[in-house]
Amino acid sequence: MAHDGASDIVFISGGSFRMGSDKHYPEEAPAHTVTVGDFWIDRTPVTNRQFRKFVNETGHVTVAEIKPNADDYPGALPHMLKAGSLVFTPPKGEVDLRDWSQWWNFKFGANWRRPYGPRSSVSGLDDHPVVHVAYRDAEAYARWAGKELPTEAEWEFAARGGLEAAEFAWGNDFTPGGKHMANTWQGEFPRQNLAIDGHERTSPVTAFPPNGYGVHDMIGNVWEWTTDWYSSRHAADAQKSCCVPENPRGGREEDSYDPCQPQIKIPRKVIKGGSHLCAPNYCRRYRPAARHAEAVDTSTSHLGFRCVIRERKASS
Repeated sequence: MAHDGASDIVFISGGSFRMGSDKHYPEEAPAHTVTVGDFWIDRTPVTNRQFRKFVNETGHVTVAEIKPNADDYPGALPHMLKAGSLVFTPPKGEVDLRDWSQWWNFKFGANWRRPYGPRSSVSGLDDHPVVHVAYRDAEAYARWAGKELPTEAEWEFAARGGLEAAEFAWGNDFTPGGKHMANTWQGEFPRQNLAIDGHERTSPVTAFPPNGYGVHDMIGNVWEWTTDWYSSRHAADAQKSCCVPENPRGGREEDSYDPCQPQIKIPRKVIKGGSHLCAPNYCRRYRPAARHAEAVDTSTSHLGFRCVIRERKASS
């Protein structure tokens, strides 16, 4: 078991707050009061340097490095059942924003060591967040580190930085004084990346200012795993709609499957924070309240994680 130093984690004094939002995407509603206990959270997302140490000590093999089992993916073409992961690939022209397959490419050989495909590497990216980690990989790292993954409520509470009613983690102005506060997309997604914030893809985990709790990168850069099963609405007011499973209570594994792919029974977790691919014209999820579904077997070039400790260990 390994532990990060005290400087790598931040104490969050628990309390009650208004979680979610009634003003944006439907899955964020309803805004409702939630109470969380005290916890410690990683100051930054887990980096390539940290994940490499974990892999070197444990021999862990990530999901992206393992050939998929055909039984788990009915109807999958045999030539696609190879180890790999989803990599963002900008299209050359205009595309239908409803069709994410126009910019996501399943690349054989893409994994945390080779984030953009077999010929890429993480050389020079030690301080960037590790990507191409499926939920099982994040869980394994957390166990090794003597930590856990955060709940959605813990994650959102920490992301708000004490600004409960604010739109963003730093206030109500997305770019206060013209300053970019997180690694997001500038330009017309997905084909025009102006990179005004200085980063086309991931960025070092302390490249942008911390929030009010001293935590970096809760917004933008990479999405982050949480332990909550996904539901189409917050549990306080889950509703039925077409292509959304009935979920009167929320947060149950059996309700988390993608109803648009009934033949594939892979449960989904809540991911938070948005990423460097979130843009004003697409996926305005660079806010603490925002949430999205991600299948537990999925890894991508814009998805990482961070850990929490709920009870202070005497050895920490």
